[in-house]
Amino acid sequence: MIRRALELGGTIMAANPGFPLSLDVKGYPVLVIGGDEEAAEKTQRLLEAGAKVTVVAPALHAMLKDLAASAKVMHRGRHFRDSDLDSAILVLNMVRGDRDFSRALFAKAREKKILLWSVDQPEASTATMPAVVACGHLRVAISTSGVAPALSGFMKEDMEKIFGEEFAAFVDWLGQLREQTKANEPDFEKRRALLREALDGFRLLGKVQYPKVWLDERAAKT
Repeated sequence: MIRRALELGGTIMAANPGFPLSLDVKGYPVLVIGGDEEAAEKTQRLLEAGAKVTVVAPALHAMLKDLAASAKVMHRGRHFRDSDLDSAILVLNMVRGDRDFSRALFAKAREKKILLWSVDQPEASTATMPAVVACGHLRVAISTSGVAPALSGFMKEDMEKIFGEEFAAFVDWLGQLREQTKANEPDFEKRRALLREALDGFRLLGKVQYPKVWLDERAAKT
């Protein structure tokens, strides 16, 4: 199947890498449209970031039911209405396969100047959602600009094996060292030199293992 697709060829979609930012949503209202397992996972991440989450969906995944029952999220058990956008600063559209809805929602979000991410339609989004590797205070965001989202998922799985409890403790130690240095050394350049010295010897080493179909394709072109 893969080789047939390669033979048919095609044009890579025009991708916009965007301007990467980490959005502070603590205390702000965020709207999630849809109630499946993926919506539940995104909602949990929003709650961990301190957002005030409203979920609009006729039915909910078990995790979302528990969150609604414990009043950690507000649930509106129906389909989306335009009034749901009122006061939201960010909308996550988790409804897959409905292009007409996503495009209409995109127009409304642009009109109201609200950030919008649609799960399967980057062209109907004003924000992107990278795969995130979390380890203690560390956050590594992985994005392919919407061109190859499955690759982001594979990279996340492998990187989660690299960054474990020891790395989380290492980042904590660096944070404590930074605070101590700020308290004891008033000179900025000296503080910077001390912190860089603490990182002397740190390297993130790795090797990419490519799939056979890609290696064969490269070989055929040489």
